[in-house]
Amino acid sequence: MKQWSREIEINAPIEHVWSYVDGSLEQMQKIMPQVVSNEPIKITEEFVGSVYRQKYKQGKRIEEYDVHTLEYSNHPNDKKLKIGFTLANYFEITALYELHRVNDQTTKLRYTATNKALKWFVKLFMLFASEKVVVKFLEDVKKVAESEVQQKQS
Repeated sequence: MKQWSREIEINAPIEHVWSYVDGSLEQMQKIMPQVVSNEPIKITEEFVGSVYRQKYKQGKRIEEYDVHTLEYSNHPNDKKLKIGFTLANYFEITALYELHRVNDQTTKLRYTATNKALKWFVKLFMLFASEKVVVKFLEDVKKVAESEVQQKQS
């Protein structure tokens, strides 16, 4: 299993950044445009155990998988969401989003991704996997969040 973790400071309020990972499909698509659908299948009162059927566009194909909420906490100064899913019966993936309020206009976001190969022949691909995807994802979230905050202030 491979794991990558990175942190970035975003000049946007914590609730605004949180809305991208725990909000509407429209908000989610701003940072993950390949997600074309995110339908609730099972919703629990405490959120942990909730399941969403997500559709993800990969080139011309659309992959469908169930996303399970593994951890969830939503407090004014700290927020956490961990999801897990199996992609194409080849990879077991988790994504952990941890947000911390630095001040009213600044949020620290830590993103941790894990990727576990489920088939022996897929493990070869894992040798070449790098943290580039995690770094790019954080940069994209920062860019989107800060530009939206600036637009609201204008």
